Amino acid sequence: MKVKNKNLITLEEFKEKNYGKRGTKDREALEAGYEAFRIGSLIHDTRVEMGMTQEQLAEKVGTSKSYISKIENNIKEARISTLQKIIELGFGGQLELNIKI
Repeated sequence: MKVKNKNLITLEEFKEKNYGKRGTKDREALEAGYEAFRIGSLIHDTRVEMGMTQEQLAEKVGTSKSYISKIENNIKEARISTLQKIIELGFGGQLELNIKI
């Protein structure tokens, strides 16, 4: 028989409790920060899956290893044009964007 831990809450409940409901200033800042982190993480994971070093990716894209590291570690946000180069020139893929309203 499973015992339910009454102290557990969902991620959504945690975010509302600590950052407010969607649309509030603090919550929007949290969500924006998450998206930047997510992009860096996706680039890192794809690069590793492809067996590439940061230096190899940077060379294909025409930038520095340091810049790739900063994007992957959420220190620097990349422009869409840079993301496009990373995806197309570095990974041989295609960048797709969509807008949710």
